[in-house]
Amino acid sequence: MSTKSQIAKVVEVLNQARSMELYGIVQYMNQHYGLGGDDYEKLASALKKIAKDEMKHAEAFAERIKDIDNSLEPTTALAGKITTGQNVTEIFGFNTEAEEDTIEKYGEFAKICRENADPVSAVLFEKISVEEQEHLNYFSDTAAHIKNLGNSFLARQTGE
Repeated sequence: MSTKSQIAKVVEVLNQARSMELYGIVQYMNQHYGLGGDDYEKLASALKKIAKDEMKHAEAFAERIKDIDNSLEPTTALAGKITTGQNVTEIFGFNTEAEEDTIEKYGEFAKICRENADPVSAVLFEKISVEEQEHLNYFSDTAAHIKNLGNSFLARQTGE
């Protein structure tokens, strides 16, 4: 990276992405607690694992910001308001939309990084997008199973 303007643009998208990841952590853990309380342990466990993945992503974005300029403080803001009180039939479609949005934005963010002479941050977005696609696949598949198989699928998700 060469100019302050280029650095500012890259840090801005890294912070936006970090904010999105922090939102994902809190949203998915909120869902994890709700599903665990409803005895959907298998689904709750998967959400907790994905929240931990999001934690790693948030950390990677923060570390990249610090690599660019150690004097900068990565954001701690959440990208949106946490949705509470979701039931098992709502969660996975909701999360599918969130992951689709994330993948689309990370593609845009990677482009911004390349346009501003930061291929390292661009590659970070591309790498994390692959992991977000795995989350999307899980959420989309689970939403489809709930829709198509209903209670027979949900009954198999209880207990440990």
